Amino acid sequence: MKSFSYKLNSIKKTTDLYLKKVLLNKRKRSNLTHPMKYGVFSGGKRFRSAIIVNTGKIFNIESKKLIIIGSAIECIHAYSLMHDDLPSMDDDDLRRGKPSAHKKFNEFTAMLAGNSLLTMAFEILSSKDLKLKQNIKIDLINTLSNCSGSLGLAGGQYSDLTFENKKISKSKIIQMQKKKTGELFSFCCESVAIIKNLNKKKRNNLKKIGLNVGLLFQITDDLIDYKGDVSVVGKPTKSDQKKGKATLVNLLGYKQTLNFALELKKKIDNDIIKLGPRTKDLLEAVNFILKRKF
Repeated sequence: MKSFSYKLNSIKKTTDLYLKKVLLNKRKRSNLTHPMKYGVFSGGKRFRSAIIVNTGKIFNIESKKLIIIGSAIECIHAYSLMHDDLPSMDDDDLRRGKPSAHKKFNEFTAMLAGNSLLTMAFEILSSKDLKLKQNIKIDLINTLSNCSGSLGLAGGQYSDLTFENKKISKSKIIQMQKKKTGELFSFCCESVAIIKNLNKKKRNNLKKIGLNVGLLFQITDDLIDYKGDVSVVGKPTKSDQKKGKATLVNLLGYKQTLNFALELKKKIDNDIIKLGPRTKDLLEAVNFILKRKF
């Protein structure tokens, strides 16, 4: 039986191949292609792409369609990291053991390359490569816009920065983290419902699973930041504490936050099992979140 790590790496390779194909078409036409590639091929696991592939398996969706949509999500994730590292935001010099984009190039290049990756995500969803009906593509684009804009990722990042060095309640921290990290994961699951034209209830159920998967991912990030090894994580640890970030770890402590994460995982597992057969890979992906070291 193939290990989850093997399957995750296989999805990563397929996603990277598609992204390379898209960027190859831009290479001779834009000076931003090189920094865009630096940002999107920075060593990530393509875990968001894996979530959509593994959710899509449950509903028998063709893997090529899922990889293309996953590639769009990875572009938005890469853009968010490039901007997140900027001096005006979290001011991080390292990302996955390498210089952040603004350190490798400069601030305006990191900003413009990040913006270009954001817009490239919607180029991918609207392209002829994605063999879906026009109304489904429009729904995907509209949903991803909401997940990545002021109501989602960008809004969550704004709250993350404005909450620094302030006493923030547990519920507000969870709400912020669901926006900042959870919304992209919610799209990974909800996009499957859009493709299959599932009813509103089933679509909302998938969206909620994705939101909670994203919350679990963010909480695990915070736990890693608190206790992780710099040489393994690839960037300075304990930075959340130094910056006065509003995290559950800083509010509740390590042990209580870990217990919260374990209970959240149980809920996610139960909700996934209710989706029916062929949930093994998605359950393994959720299990992988708490076991990762970076």
